[in-house]
Amino acid sequence: MNNPLKYLILFLCLPAFPVQAQRVLTFGEYLDHVRNANISYLAEKYNVEIAGARLTASKVFPDPELSAGYANNQNWNLQMGYGVDAGLSYTLELGGKRNARIRVAQSEMEMTAALLEDYFRNLRADATLAYLTALKQRELYEIRKSSHVQMLELARADSIRFRLGEITEVDARQSKLEAAAALDEALSTGGDLQEALLRLLLFQGDATMALPDSIAGAPTGLKRTFDPARLVAAAQHNRADLQAALKYRDVSQRNLELAKANRAIDLEIVIGGNYSSAVRNEIAPAPAFKGITAGVGIPLRFSNANRGALRAARLTAEQGERQYEAIELQISSEVMQAYNRYMTACRRAEHFEAGLLDDAHAIFLKKRYGYERGEASILEVFNARRTYNDVRVNYSEVLFDCAFALVELERACGIWDIELHP
Repeated sequence: MNNPLKYLILFLCLPAFPVQAQRVLTFGEYLDHVRNANISYLAEKYNVEIAGARLTASKVFPDPELSAGYANNQNWNLQMGYGVDAGLSYTLELGGKRNARIRVAQSEMEMTAALLEDYFRNLRADATLAYLTALKQRELYEIRKSSHVQMLELARADSIRFRLGEITEVDARQSKLEAAAALDEALSTGGDLQEALLRLLLFQGDATMALPDSIAGAPTGLKRTFDPARLVAAAQHNRADLQAALKYRDVSQRNLELAKANRAIDLEIVIGGNYSSAVRNEIAPAPAFKGITAGVGIPLRFSNANRGALRAARLTAEQGERQYEAIELQISSEVMQAYNRYMTACRRAEHFEAGLLDDAHAIFLKKRYGYERGEASILEVFNARRTYNDVRVNYSEVLFDCAFALVELERACGIWDIELHP
């Protein structure tokens, strides 16, 4: 034991005396941070505000146009006088263009809000999976650490037994090697745990904040009983991406209405006045006078012969219908696949809960007891320990697979009741 690993082994085996209060991150606190501080989600929120600003902009009326002019003869000797005129013109939109623009902007804002909700649905599920991954790494680290403690105790006992002449030097050295190997596994798993905790910081929107000393929660109490037909119905009712597809279909229809409205002829109303000064020319004198002008301008819409924009809007509306049907079918498929994965994971968990873990633990204890009394070899103890640890790891992975599958199932259905209690 005269090597650097000695001090690390002793450190891992020290009792945990409470020096200061540990910061424990709970699942509820973590999700609150994700909801309120995730940078990507905060950036997505701007899309709703932008859509709201566009809705406000769509309500604007055409601006009137003011014109003014001045005329004078450059030959002052002719004394032809001068003229001043001013006019005001306004484009009167016909065909319901303004209302069509407002309906398009309103539908786009509703679609953007649905897309934001769908973004958070996926963000919440991804953040939960990251939290469960951290819990899984914590559980694996505890398993590896306890395995190391067991082998360290066995190595210490074998060292004493070797000095007493009860076992050979090879068995004593083998125990030390197994303890060192168990320590290496614990250190490697501890590194994976740190990486998982760092990923939680990214979801919380601050990669510079201090890592929590621990995280609370366990993959227990997550078994549900579901009716597949009701799950599909719930998904079609709750999924925000389906609502977004519905809103996109509305946007396409509104754009088609706007394209039709834009083909209507607008009228330009013009009203103005002018003043001409007196003409003092001896050949054609004239008094000063004022005049009023009014008129209507009608554009000649030869461009309406090109129906490309209208056809594109109509095809986009039909495309929106097909996309809605495709997403509806895709959601049904996703729900059934997630349901099957969840049920498979639950059945595997029940297999481990039928006593497999207890049997592996009992076999390990019996082999160790027999080895201490010379009734079993050291290799039998090692094999029993590896089997017990493998069963523990597999059981932990199955439990977390069940939790992962539940998260994916609720993501697919658009429902959420995940809680991870300590």
